[in-house]
Amino acid sequence: MGRAAPVTKPDPKLPLERHVGPTTNPAHEPRPAHASWANIGLVAAGGGAGTGLRYLITLLVPAWAGVPVATFGINIVGALVLGVLLELLAKHGLDIGWSRRVRLGVGTGVLGGFTTYSALTVETATLAATHPGRAIAYGLGTVIIGGMASIAGIWMSRGQQRPGILKSKRES
Repeated sequence: MGRAAPVTKPDPKLPLERHVGPTTNPAHEPRPAHASWANIGLVAAGGGAGTGLRYLITLLVPAWAGVPVATFGINIVGALVLGVLLELLAKHGLDIGWSRRVRLGVGTGVLGGFTTYSALTVETATLAATHPGRAIAYGLGTVIIGGMASIAGIWMSRGQQRPGILKSKRES
C-alpha cells in the first residue's frame, strides 16, 4: 500500500469557505469550497431531489414516436432554470455565503440531478439504431435548444432588459 499524500495549504486560486475564519488550530483553517462537508451535503441532498423528480417525470411521460420527450423537456427546462438562477445569483455579487449554498444546493445539486447528459447520450444512441435521422435531430435539438433556453433564462432574470446599444437607439 502507498503512503498518504502530505496535507498542504490550499491552492490560493481556489475559493475558500469564508464562514470559517483562520485559527491557530490547523483543523479549522479555511479550506477550498469543494472540500467542505456542508457543501458536499448540499450537493448530495439536492442531487437526490433532482434525480427523484426526473425519474418521476420519465415514468409519467411516454416517448413519442420513439423519441424520449421527457428527457428532452427535462434538459430544456433545467437549462432555462439554471440560466435564471445563476444570473440572479450573479447580481448579488461574490459567490460566498448563502449565494454559494443556493448555487451548490439548487444549481449543482437539484438541477444537476434533474438534467441528464448521460440519459441523452444513451437515448440518442438507442434511437440511432432504428431511426438515425430522429436521433440526430434529438441530440442536436437538445443541445441547441438547451443553449437557447439558458440564454432565455439569463434574459428573463435581467427583467427583459435589452443590451445597452439597443436601449440607446430606442430611447433616441
